[in-house]
Order: sequence, then structure tokens, then C-alpha cells
Amino acid sequence: MNYQPFIDDSASLIEFTRIYLAIFYTFVAAFYTYRIIYKNRTTPSGVIFPGEKFCISWWNHMAFKFFRAAIWFVCVVRVFIPELDGYLILFEPLNGWPGVMFGNVLLSAGFILTMFVHFNMASLWRSGIDPSGPKELKTTGLYEYSRNPMYLGVAAAQIGFFLALPSLFSLVCLLVGLTALYRQTVIEEKHLTQSFSEEYLQYKQLVPRWL
Repeated sequence: MNYQPFIDDSASLIEFTRIYLAIFYTFVAAFYTYRIIYKNRTTPSGVIFPGEKFCISWWNHMAFKFFRAAIWFVCVVRVFIPELDGYLILFEPLNGWPGVMFGNVLLSAGFILTMFVHFNMASLWRSGIDPSGPKELKTTGLYEYSRNPMYLGVAAAQIGFFLALPSLFSLVCLLVGLTALYRQTVIEEKHLTQSFSEEYLQYKQLVPRWL
């Protein structure tokens, strides 16, 4: 009798991941919706700044909004209609142990890192570029090791999603997401350079953009 541990059972892992992704992204959607509503109520100027319509920052925000909604929708529908996988164009050689498990772990770790930075920034947190801010340059905590720890967490989560659901759909989401992240990072660092001049330039020399 051949015994294969659950940890090596790709079929069980895939079915677990199907449910996990639906729960995970539903939680993420609910969390961000609540936090944005709460932050907007407690911050007179608001916390969401996509920029002028059709500018690069605006397109980055639109891309994230669209793909976040698409990912949530696909992950939830897959639970009830497994046949949807056929339309996602799965990369079968990657769809099993250990890639899918590592994807689940990386996805979760990336989100945890993002939330840690989010709460650590407290009232300084903004989505996009606040024309009237920021009032101070954040250089402590994880910002001592990376200039963009929150975006680093987002990137890790995006890579994790691709590994957890290796497919053409998740690959497109990953490429668009990483491109938008990079473009937004460049824009925000330019804004910080203008706002803090020498202070930010010195900070850039001491701390890497990512790791």
C-alpha cells in the first residue's frame, strides 16, 4: 500500500487553495473597503489621491482597482464553478506541490507585511500623492531597510497569487501589477524629492528602493 502524505497531495492542495483564495480576497476587499471609509471619515482631506484623470498615477490606480475586482470575482466564482479553470489557461506543470503551497505562503506574507506598514504609518498613510503632503518623511521602522516596504509587500503578494493559481490570467495580473507598482513608485519618489529635497536625497543614498 502506497501512502502519500497530504502535503504532497497536489489535488487536495489545489482544492484547498481554491477555497483559500476566495476567502482571502473576500477578506482583503472587506478590509480595504472598511479602512478607506474609516480613514476618509477621520481625515478631512481624504486619503485617496489618484491624480488628474488620465495621468500616469490615475491609470495606475485604475489598473489596480480593475484587477483587484477581477481577481476577487474569479477566485469566488471558481469555488462554485470549477470549470472556470479551463478559461484561465492553467500552467499545469506549475499547478501542484510545492509551487502552489509556496504561493499561498508568499501571498499571505505579502499581505501581512503590507498591513503592518499600513498601520505603522497611521495618519501618514495615503493612497496616491497628496498635493498637500506628506508633512513628514517616514524613515523609521521598516523604512530603515526599504524605501517602499508597503509596495514590496504588494509585489510579494502578487507573485504569490501567480504561484498559487499559475495561469495566463494570473500572469497578466502579475505583469500589469508589477508595472503599475514600479511606475507609481517612480512618481511618488519624484514627489518626495520635490517635497523634502536634500533630506530625501540623503535618505535615497542610505536605503535601497526595494531591498
